[in-house]
Amino acid sequence: MVVPGGTESIVRGGRDLFPLLVEALHGVERIGVLGWGPQGRAQAQNLRDSLDGTGVVVSVGLRPGSASAEDARKHGFTEENGTLGDWLEVAAASDLVILLIADAALAANHEQIFAVLKPGATIGLSHGFLLGHLTAIGSSFPDGHPVIAVCPKGMGDSVRRLYQQGATINGAGINASIAVHADPDGHGWDRALAWSIGLGSPYTFATTLADEYRSDIVGERAILLGAVHGLVEVLYRHFRIEGADPVTAYERSTEAITGPIARTISDDGLVAVRAASGDVDLFDRAYSAAYGPARDLVAEIYDEVADGTELRSVILAEQRLATRPMTEIGGSPMWTHSAEVHARRATAAQNIDAVTAGLFVATMMAQVDEFAARGHAWSEIVNESVIEAVDSLLPYMHARDVAYMVDNCSRTARLGTRRWGPRFQAAYEQIALPHLDHPADPALLKDFEDNPAHDALAAAAKLRPSVDISV
Repeated sequence: MVVPGGTESIVRGGRDLFPLLVEALHGVERIGVLGWGPQGRAQAQNLRDSLDGTGVVVSVGLRPGSASAEDARKHGFTEENGTLGDWLEVAAASDLVILLIADAALAANHEQIFAVLKPGATIGLSHGFLLGHLTAIGSSFPDGHPVIAVCPKGMGDSVRRLYQQGATINGAGINASIAVHADPDGHGWDRALAWSIGLGSPYTFATTLADEYRSDIVGERAILLGAVHGLVEVLYRHFRIEGADPVTAYERSTEAITGPIARTISDDGLVAVRAASGDVDLFDRAYSAAYGPARDLVAEIYDEVADGTELRSVILAEQRLATRPMTEIGGSPMWTHSAEVHARRATAAQNIDAVTAGLFVATMMAQVDEFAARGHAWSEIVNESVIEAVDSLLPYMHARDVAYMVDNCSRTARLGTRRWGPRFQAAYEQIALPHLDHPADPALLKDFEDNPAHDALAAAAKLRPSVDISV
C-alpha cells in the first residue's frame, strides 16, 4: 500500500490460502481460545472451520461455572469431543493460547495462565491491554514464549457473520492488524498471519502491540465512541435550544453522523463532507472551533493510556462493579425519539447539517493528527480513526442508536466512553459552540485540505472488504 512517505506491506487473505495454514502454524496442533465473549465465540468458530480436516484442534476454555458454557456447547464445543474445558486445563494443553477474556479479568488472572503454559507455547492476544497493564506494574510476558496478536477491526458478531458470507462472496470478512511482540523461535509472523487469514481477514496489516493498544483504547474514548456520544448529546440540546422539535434535533445530530456523514466519508473521503454540508462557511467555522479542544482531549487521553493511568482506571472500575453494576447511559430524553426517527427514514431527507459535520470531522482529524504525531503507521491511523468508525461502528449505531452501542460494547470501551464522553461534551458545549460565530481559521483549513491522511485513506479504502459490515 502506497502511503505518505513510503509504502506498507499488506497481506491479502482468502480461502484459497487455507491449505497453507498448518504449515504456517509451525507445529501448533492445539489452539486454545480462552473466553466466549463476542470475539471468543467468533474466533473459535472461524478457526475451527478454517482448520477443519487438518488435525489441528480448536478448543474453548472457560472458568468454572461460566454461564457461557451452554452456548459454547450449542455451537459444537463440548467436553465429549475434547473441545470444551476448564480454562487453565485448556491453556495447559494448547500450543497457541488465545486470550479473549475481559481485559480486567485478564489483568487479574494472567499469572495463573502463564504458570500452566507448555514450554514454548505461543501467547495470542486480540488487544494489547495486557501489555499496557504489565508495563504499568513493572512486569512482562514470560520468557521463552512467542507473543503475537491478531486484532480484527470490527465487532465479534461481524467477524463471524462476514466469515460465513465469505463461503460464497469472495473477500467477505473483517480486516485485522497483527503484531509480534516476542519471537523466540522465529515463527511469530507466520503464526500471526495464519491466525488472521484463518479468521477470514481479507487484508492484514502490521503494527506493534504497544501501538495497537494505544490507538485502540484512545480511539474508543475519542472518535469511535466517547466523542461521538458527547457530541450527539450536546448537539441535540443545541438544536432544541435553537427551536428545533425533538425529532428534527435528533436527525440533525445523531442521524446525520451515523447516516449521511458516515456514508459520505466511506464513499468519498473526509473532504467531501465539507462540500456536502450545504454551507461551507458554517462548516469551516464549526471545524475551526472544534479542532483545538478536540485535539487537546485526544492528546490527554493518549498520555493517560500510554502511562497506564487509563488502564488502571478500568481495573479499579471492575473492582467496584463486582458489587455495584454499571448503570445504562442512554437515559437522556433524546433517545426516546430514536424509534420515530428510524421509522421516518424511508420518507425523510438524509441531510448533512453543517455544524454537526464540522464538529465531527474536526474531531476525527484531531485524532488522525495526534496519532500521526505519535508515530503510528498510516494504515493504523486511518483504520482506527476513520475506517472502523464509518464502516463498522457508525453503521451499527445507525441500526440501533449511539447510546445502545455504548451500553452494549466491551467493558473497557464502555468505561472509557462514560469517563471521556462527558469531557468531549463539555468541550463542545463550553468552547466549540460558543465560537461558531468566529471567523474560520484559514491555516487550519489549509492543513485539513492538504493533510496526507486523505491519500492514506484513499489507499486503504481499496482494501475494504467486499461486503458491508454486519449489523
